Amino acid sequence: MSVNQQQKKNFQVIGHHLKPIVIIAKNGLSDGVISELERALTDHELIKIKLAVTTPEDRKLLSEEIIKLTGCEIIQNIGKTALIYKKAAKPNRKLSNILRHQEIL
Repeated sequence: MSVNQQQKKNFQVIGHHLKPIVIIAKNGLSDGVISELERALTDHELIKIKLAVTTPEDRKLLSEEIIKLTGCEIIQNIGKTALIYKKAAKPNRKLSNILRHQEIL
């Protein structure tokens, strides 16, 4: 599922306009948070999440755990915000951030 550099640039342009829809705090990745991440990735494909943990090392470990558990790919990490992507099996034109924001590109 590897995303090439041009796709990453395009996704970053789209992601700039998105608000974080999942916030992961000090309690980490509970079953509820993981299921919400899965649902959001299935619906929207490209989402922004906020990693509300204090140290950069903790954010890196949390990002790696998210990749492992959801099968997504990190497009961009800036501070406490991460932009992640997972291709949907059947993208919904009304929900997919990739399809809805094609005019930005």
